[in-house]
Amino acid sequence: MLRKQSVALVTGAARGLGWGIARAFGIAGARVCVTDINDDELARCTQDLAADGTDFQARRSDVADLAECQHLVKDIVDRWGRLDVVVHNAIYMPLITFEATTPEGWSRQLDVGIGGLFNCTHAAWNQMKAQGGGHIIGVASGSSIRGYKEEIAYCTIKHGVEGFVKALSLEARTHNIAINTIGPGARIKPSRLTWAEYDSAPADLRASWADPVELGKAWVWLAAQPPGRFSGYRFDAAKIAQTIAREGSDFEFAVEKVTLYPDDFRARQDWYSNYAD
Repeated sequence: MLRKQSVALVTGAARGLGWGIARAFGIAGARVCVTDINDDELARCTQDLAADGTDFQARRSDVADLAECQHLVKDIVDRWGRLDVVVHNAIYMPLITFEATTPEGWSRQLDVGIGGLFNCTHAAWNQMKAQGGGHIIGVASGSSIRGYKEEIAYCTIKHGVEGFVKALSLEARTHNIAINTIGPGARIKPSRLTWAEYDSAPADLRASWADPVELGKAWVWLAAQPPGRFSGYRFDAAKIAQTIAREGSDFEFAVEKVTLYPDDFRARQDWYSNYAD
């Protein structure tokens, strides 16, 4: 069960998966800060959080700007006294070929996707150390382990996020800070679709996309674990949500219940157990 009155920050929360993760944390009783660069879409997220009865705050914030991330963390701590969970979901993902990718566009994608994870982690690090620990969770993808056409920067980002998590987990363990990733593990609404486009999409198409709030339960489950239990791993939300539906949130752990890639999970377990500090 999530720690009473936990505080979670979810970036890129205006729509889609980030929206679902934020709502799942609120429904679980967490106090939630949501951020995005799209004010209009973020307003819809805040309406839904309010309807859920969530104690929340919303901020327009660009994760590519370290100073903005630092100010954001300060605002959160000033209001609620702590920050337990950071979920970096924000992404900039134009589907374009390599030849159509400009240096400026390349930099912007990396600045949001991997730079944003660094900035949010950097901004929250000292606060989490001071309070005795916390969770930092990135968003994984099939692109974390494979390559796709017209996703040159996105695949680079998702591979980089896994490397960041694997390496930083070794330094974070002494501070009781867990850092992991969770992939959707199911087909979700394309990130580029606005709320208006989603609302106008055919009902059968919308029904083919997994419910982001249901998937969000996976982030809540991981954030409810002691930080020392899992760090440096990649999980999959659909598997966790299915396990919770079947066995409850206090299910007996098995690798196959939490990830689509059990061999990778076990390989990481072996690596960490044999890693010499």
